[in-house]
Amino acid sequence: MKKRFCTAFLVAFWLLLLTVPVSARRRMPRLVDDAGLLTDAQADRLLDQLDEISQRQKADIIVVTKNSLDGKSPMEFADDFYDNNDYGYGAQKDGVLFLISMEERDWHISTAGFGITAVTDAGISYMSERFLGELSDGEYAKAFRIFADLCDDFLTQARENEPYDVGNLPKKPFPAVRNLAIALGAGLLLAFFAAEVMRGRLRTVRSQQTAGSYVKAGSFKLTRKSDLFLYRQITRVKKPEDHDGPKHSGGSHTHTSSSGRTHGGGGGKF
Repeated sequence: MKKRFCTAFLVAFWLLLLTVPVSARRRMPRLVDDAGLLTDAQADRLLDQLDEISQRQKADIIVVTKNSLDGKSPMEFADDFYDNNDYGYGAQKDGVLFLISMEERDWHISTAGFGITAVTDAGISYMSERFLGELSDGEYAKAFRIFADLCDDFLTQARENEPYDVGNLPKKPFPAVRNLAIALGAGLLLAFFAAEVMRGRLRTVRSQQTAGSYVKAGSFKLTRKSDLFLYRQITRVKKPEDHDGPKHSGGSHTHTSSSGRTHGGGGGKF
């Protein structure tokens, strides 16, 4: 009887273990701020955001900060950290990891599983344009929130439509240009009203139909006239060149990590 009970218990335990999402067995949280770039309040807020997006999208979104990469390249460290800590949802280990190294001021994004499809090479370049300014200015919490929001947007786009890629990237916001346009518009409007007020005060000035009204009668005599050719303008348009070589079709370049898993990604300096 006791043996049967133990067998039944083990079977139930393994069935329960198999029903737990793979991501729930990861060894580390989705935020690992070893470099201490965030305050406690910022870390709590960011971790809540990463957990919510990860669980809803069924893909781990991770942020890792380090002071040193122990001699590894940013790509090697990011890939190994992802693999060795069992990040990723499902059999393909879907997810995206954002690594910051303060040692040489490196950043790197490592993608896995569906993350490779959703966050392409062109997508990583687009993302970096959105968060690099904040990283350079030391606004790390803001940079990480931007990264998380973009991952959410990119994953949704890839699941519901064509993934963001070359020729199909989201439009970039231009708050500075928009504010400048508003300021210029307001300035032009004020200038228009000021000009109208000044024009209304010129009671003695009236517009004339011809220039002759401004010439004193009998003071101008035309004795000779001729046509003189001054210049000509030629516009040349370069003919588009035909390139026989292969054209970049987008997507993600992939490589194999030290654990033998496939990753995409990219990075740079900040």
